[in-house]
Amino acid sequence: MKFAKMHGAGNDYVYVNGFETPVDDPVALAIELSNRNFAIGADGLILILPSDKADVRMRMFNADGSESEMCGNGIRCVAKYAYDHGLVKKTEITAETGAGILTLQLFPNDQDKVSRVRVNMGRPRLKRGEIPMTGPAEEEVVGAELKVLDRTFHITCVSMGNPHCVIFVDNVHEFPVAKYGPVIENHALFPRRTNVEFVEVVSRGEVKQRTWERGSGETLACGTGASAVAVAGVLTGHTERRIVNHLLGGDLELEWTEDGQVFMTGPAVQVFEGIYDPT
Repeated sequence: MKFAKMHGAGNDYVYVNGFETPVDDPVALAIELSNRNFAIGADGLILILPSDKADVRMRMFNADGSESEMCGNGIRCVAKYAYDHGLVKKTEITAETGAGILTLQLFPNDQDKVSRVRVNMGRPRLKRGEIPMTGPAEEEVVGAELKVLDRTFHITCVSMGNPHCVIFVDNVHEFPVAKYGPVIENHALFPRRTNVEFVEVVSRGEVKQRTWERGSGETLACGTGASAVAVAGVLTGHTERRIVNHLLGGDLELEWTEDGQVFMTGPAVQVFEGIYDPT
């Protein structure tokens, strides 16, 4: 099976071109390929597929095999792969995802290879029923108290097509993400589990983020999470509508426009291509 290893700000996935290579059991394959000691190693598996609604379709599977609706870093790499490998040859494309059809602007370099992508992530969903969370379906969760283990956090919850729980902390570098992340991910509030973002505010235009990603553990970056942080920062009064987000794997530029759209701009990098043959 031919594959490409790619990452967006360190959030790495194995990509398979579904235009050429069918994958019968993506759940098992995601678990197998993601193992960093005995296989390729990644945060998960992404399939690049034909679509009857858009230029391409993306399906994304976490390292534990669970399928997620959307991946912000992953979709930038899907756009790069599609352009660089000739599946599309235009600098504005559409991609079908589990969170809907998104529009992406591609920025090729001097070698006609895409290095950066701007994604219209769409409008955030803020109501409990949309995220989803238990409780009154029409209620928004902004700065609500959540007691976890020995601490009480103030959480702001957003869906960018997948669920996010944003928590602002004083020092994200020293914060015990691995202690609280999995407990919040699997909390009864979130019937489909949730991604968890721990965020330090540097200024009104700059934040630092660490992410406990649903189904994968801590990752170096999360694009949908960074988008959720941009929204949560405005809702809680911490940040302006345009920010730079410093993640462990690199920087992303975010903007929540006045008309309600979230835009994310960041890198898309191919590390290598190969052939995987477990036999």
